[in-house]
Parts: sequence; structure tokens; C-alpha cells
Amino acid sequence: MKIMVAYDDSRNARLALAQTVTLFKALAPQIVLISVVEEPRSNTSVNEDKFNEEYEALKTGANNAARLLREEGLAVEIIIAEGDARKMILRATKERVPDLLVIARHSNESDTGLVGRALTALVDEIDYMTFGSVSSFLARRVECPLLILPSR
Repeated sequence: MKIMVAYDDSRNARLALAQTVTLFKALAPQIVLISVVEEPRSNTSVNEDKFNEEYEALKTGANNAARLLREEGLAVEIIIAEGDARKMILRATKERVPDLLVIARHSNESDTGLVGRALTALVDEIDYMTFGSVSSFLARRVECPLLILPSR
């Protein structure tokens, strides 16, 4: 069994990975971690530096997760892609043909007070209307089973 996990080293992604191991470890799956770094919007050195920082952070996070998975006795492959996360994850599922794609759902709860939660909800709604969420994009297009895990 091959399970692809969208992994950005966020709290939600780490929880989803842990839940994936709990649910499927007995099947000894191969885990494919895919991390996607967005390309810089312009060629300025500041954007390039930010891109390189994000790339290295994702790579480090994916390598740390892979080490933990190997300690659990699981086979692991890491993919670091560049571009739009939705499209890169979709492309990876077509190229690697996993039996299951696992992604973490973004938390609807904010760590801040009432104003912070209201602003987060507004930004999330605008983001969804403008770009669509990764999970809803993939749910409509991915050709393998999709498991969207909550952040709790």
C-alpha cells in the first residue's frame, strides 16, 4: 500500500501524519511525503531569499518526519515540489499513483481572542472564494481516495 501525505511541517500536518501512522501502520505502507514550496512572485533577491528559506524549512521538516517514520519501520519517500500546492499535489498523485492521499484540514479555530477569530474567518472565506482550499480542489480532481483529517 502506498500512502501519499501532503506535508508542510505545520502542526496540522504533523497531527495528520501521526493519525495516518496510527490508522495504517499495521499494513506496513510506503509513505510518500509531498511538500510544496510556492515559487517567488518576482525575481527580487528578497523574494528569492524567502523562497530559499521556505524551501530549506520544508526540506528539513520533511526529513525529520521521514526519520520518525523510518524509526516506526515504515518505508518513506520525500517529494519537494515547487509551485501551486494544489496543482503539484495533484500532479504527484498522477505520477506516483498512491492508494490513498492524506491531507490535513486547516483548523477553523484561532489561538487569539474574538477579534482574531473574526479576522481569521474573514480571511479564510475570502481565500476560499478567491483561490479555493487545497482540500476542496483535490476532492474535485484527485483520482485516488482522499482522506482529509481534522486538526484535533
